[in-house]
Amino acid sequence: MDGTFASEAFASYLVAAEVVPDTEVNDAFLSAIDSALLVSLLVSLVVAGGFAAFVSRRIMRPIARVRATTVRLAEGHYAERVTVPDVEELAELARDVNGLAATLEATEQRRNRLIADVAHELRTPLTTIKGYMEGFIDGVIEPSDELFASMAEEATRLQRVVSDLGLLSRLDEAVLEMQSEPVDVGELAAAVAERLLPQFLDKGVRLRTDTAAGVEVMGDQDRLAQVFTNLVGNALSHTQAGGLVEVTAHRFGDGVEVEVADTGEGIAPENLDRVFERFYRVDTGSHHGTGLGLTIARSIARAHGGDVVARSEGIGRGARFVVSLPVLPGRNRPDAPRLREAAVEP
Repeated sequence: MDGTFASEAFASYLVAAEVVPDTEVNDAFLSAIDSALLVSLLVSLVVAGGFAAFVSRRIMRPIARVRATTVRLAEGHYAERVTVPDVEELAELARDVNGLAATLEATEQRRNRLIADVAHELRTPLTTIKGYMEGFIDGVIEPSDELFASMAEEATRLQRVVSDLGLLSRLDEAVLEMQSEPVDVGELAAAVAERLLPQFLDKGVRLRTDTAAGVEVMGDQDRLAQVFTNLVGNALSHTQAGGLVEVTAHRFGDGVEVEVADTGEGIAPENLDRVFERFYRVDTGSHHGTGLGLTIARSIARAHGGDVVARSEGIGRGARFVVSLPVLPGRNRPDAPRLREAAVEP
């Protein structure tokens, strides 16, 4: 009874008291919250803006340098390089651009050297022919069969240089038309060697062939014959009388290798790859051909999915040129008998 009365009395007191909230305190609290949020937002914007500016500067400055370098490269300044930045992703980009610049610079150097070499190769026969003609006109030189033969030889050399340059240009641009048919590499290499045999007999150089028949590749027979002709002719040119040139062919893994080895002048180690450059001649005191034969041989081999490499133990110790070509699957007899193996004595 007393407990019930006390509860009712306390409830009546709360109703009579009518607790009224303090509006000024509430407004001040809300204002403080708004101010804190605004300050936090401004601070966040300032920090974010500063960080963005830092990151942007750190990224955009190297990109701007890369862009400036590419513009200079496009203008022909191939010696330009980009400073490699600390950011790994941009460092990769800078290294790629520097690699491109180095390649362009090397290409430009080769182009300039090629122009100079072509001018030299064309100038020599033209000067000779011009000298003979002026001598004939002025009456200083009496016409003779020997002089006419010499002029014809120079004209032939001039024609060969122009023809080889045209062939190389078509090979580089991949526009040279090639037939695609099965070619027995062993038989072709042996046939080329046999066709050149009179030149070996005339110079007094021994020729030996050891080629296996039945190993076929898919390619252009005439172009592959040109490869072997250039290599065998090159070996003959750099081998003195009494020396030996060997032509061998055999299966090697999934391909076939044709090797032309000689006992001639040899090649220094630093020149083993340079001999394939246009107009490059090993400085051995002898000059043969146009300086394009090995370049053409390698280009044709690569157009067939193969390659040509040079090997030598040094000057005076002979040289070996190895042609590697992929074989035609399912059409080869790796255990086929040797086509021919003979030593031809001059």
